[in-house]
Amino acid sequence: MSTSKPPIWYWILSIIALLWNALGVMNYIQQAYRTEGFLEQVTTEQLAILDSRPAWATAVFAIAVFTGLLGSLLLLLRKKVATPILIISFVCAVATQIWWFTTDGPSTGGQITGIFIPVLVIVFAALLVWMSRKATANSWNS
Repeated sequence: MSTSKPPIWYWILSIIALLWNALGVMNYIQQAYRTEGFLEQVTTEQLAILDSRPAWATAVFAIAVFTGLLGSLLLLLRKKVATPILIISFVCAVATQIWWFTTDGPSTGGQITGIFIPVLVIVFAALLVWMSRKATANSWNS
């Protein structure tokens, strides 16, 4: 099967996706290693919530960000395998945010970090799944 050239918006969104997911990986690493920068950004209430996070929630957070980064890279490389990887990322991102919304996280983070960013994570992950499926349907990838 031959592939056709994707439109410019595909490249722009793929680069944004790669950067976005790199930030997600960075966020995960900062949380996992409790970096000084991370500790300066969170309140004691948020830290208490994160400290009480169950192992499954930590695991799906890690899977979400690392598969998101890999899937974004595969979008740039125009590979069909990006779709199932981005679906895994989406499912894990939803699970992570469901956990967040069942805690006091939204009330401790304010409107931006407590509610807006978690919703944006889900929307963006869904957008990447849609985009990868569109790329396959339009023969932009192989």
